[in-house]
Amino acid sequence: MMTRLAAALVLAPGFAGAAEIELATRIDRVTVYPDGAVVTRQGKAELLQGASQIVLRGLPAAIDPASIRVEGQGRMAGGGGAFSIGAVDVRLAPGEAKPVLDAVIEGKLTALRDEKQVLAGRISAIEAKRATIERFGQTGPDKLGPDGKALPVADWPAVFEAIGTALVQVHEELRGVRARAADVEGEIAALERAKPQPGRPGAPKRDVAIAVEAPAALSAEFTVTYRVGGAGWTPQYEARLSTGGAGGKPSLDLLRRAELRQRTGEDWADVALTLSTTRSAGGTQAPELTPVQVMFFEPPVLYEARPMARAAPAPMAAARAKAEADAIAEQSQKAAAPVAAEAQTAQIEAGAYQASFQVPGRATIPQDGSSRTVLLSRAQAEPALAARIVPELEEKAYLEASFVHDEAAPLLPGIVALHRDGSYIGRGRIGLVAPGDKVALGFGADDKLKVTRAPVRRRENEPNWLGQTRTDLREFRTVVKSLHAQPVKVTVTERIPYSESSAITVESLPAQTTPPTEKQVGDKRGVSAWTFDLPPGAEKEIKVAYRIKWPGDREVTYAPQPGPGPQPMPRPLN
Repeated sequence: MMTRLAAALVLAPGFAGAAEIELATRIDRVTVYPDGAVVTRQGKAELLQGASQIVLRGLPAAIDPASIRVEGQGRMAGGGGAFSIGAVDVRLAPGEAKPVLDAVIEGKLTALRDEKQVLAGRISAIEAKRATIERFGQTGPDKLGPDGKALPVADWPAVFEAIGTALVQVHEELRGVRARAADVEGEIAALERAKPQPGRPGAPKRDVAIAVEAPAALSAEFTVTYRVGGAGWTPQYEARLSTGGAGGKPSLDLLRRAELRQRTGEDWADVALTLSTTRSAGGTQAPELTPVQVMFFEPPVLYEARPMARAAPAPMAAARAKAEADAIAEQSQKAAAPVAAEAQTAQIEAGAYQASFQVPGRATIPQDGSSRTVLLSRAQAEPALAARIVPELEEKAYLEASFVHDEAAPLLPGIVALHRDGSYIGRGRIGLVAPGDKVALGFGADDKLKVTRAPVRRRENEPNWLGQTRTDLREFRTVVKSLHAQPVKVTVTERIPYSESSAITVESLPAQTTPPTEKQVGDKRGVSAWTFDLPPGAEKEIKVAYRIKWPGDREVTYAPQPGPGPQPMPRPLN
């Protein structure tokens, strides 16, 4: 008979009088969120009869104590095995000192110290030899002959030469040995500085003490889960487009990857890995609005008799401004780079509010912050190809592939690496895409579409008397010519200014304007689109003409208005 019990976190002051039993655990599975992770540990312990406490030591200090959950099951040889789990006490424990020994450095130091002793002995021997030669040189020639008699004068030069040569040799030998001794001394000093410092207390840890009570001695298995920061994953994508060539159907492969990093303070070795799209550290409830009162502004009262009272807020305001600037700078810092993918795909489990990916097999994620990339999914689609042209900004056509995202899990915002017909063409970005939504990706310039745009007419009048209306008439002509061997779908986007002032009127000139297929693209006022199929070798002409009127005593300016998402820098109207 087996019993499974769960205990919510209860902070207790301690378990006086209860026997302590060490609980050795291993990390079995990890669920990684974009902003954290939930770690699941498993372990076994032999429980004593009566009350005791199971202690799990060395958990990271960054764990959320409120997220700790303990489950247990017991088994007895004769049947049964029920026991109860009581309070869970979370304690902050100092980290252990872990001196680091470098065997290579220690070995080099030992060899150098031995060599230093040998060199010291050689120096002493050479100095003794030099002293002997110098004493011999101090003996007069009158005592160097046989039986202590005078040496013949003819032999004196040979004696002087021998003494001088011997002194030169011994000095040279002594210089070389001393130089080597100095080098050894320097190497020893450098290695001493390079040695790891003595062990210092490491980062603090958390110990979890679990109060249990068993009617009899039994074997128990425990599962402990907790949330920890310092971990996360970011989505990355790779889109491979095959245009199909002449007469062929285009195809697109979309690979969804996840780049994982963690600095939790514990190694995730050989664990079952799950990735979730839920943000575990975000808000859990919609914000509350507080009432706002409007009133007349009352300037602060200043007292000339107390100048220090006026000067005091300045440092506080400066400090507050600096703190806000530092916070903004810290939030703006980011990191990400494409990494090689794993070969297997993950199993997707989509719920009503979140999606998770079960990575096949077991994974190892070290705690040093190095990245690990896994392949989550691979989807194939038959995209619709079109060329998109914005001639006012660039006289060039860009190939665009669009398809419907039909996977159960949404696409999270991320960078996408783009390949066209086997060639890497650059990187783009995918926004948040829900299942069933359309995705449009750009795949570089289409050099087989020639685009030209030129102003056809501009007429602007200057008022001659007060109250006259000024007008500005502009007309542009865009020509798109195809060099393709098959028909292509083309969309040209143009704009005319719009006005929110009743004194400024903007009117399109239908007689000089090609009728658009979309008078307004989305919610972009004044932006129109022309979509058409262009046969091989054919060309299409699009004209845009408009007139602006405003009072002659005023000046107007053209201010581009940003739309949703990143926008290219527009050029002035010409």
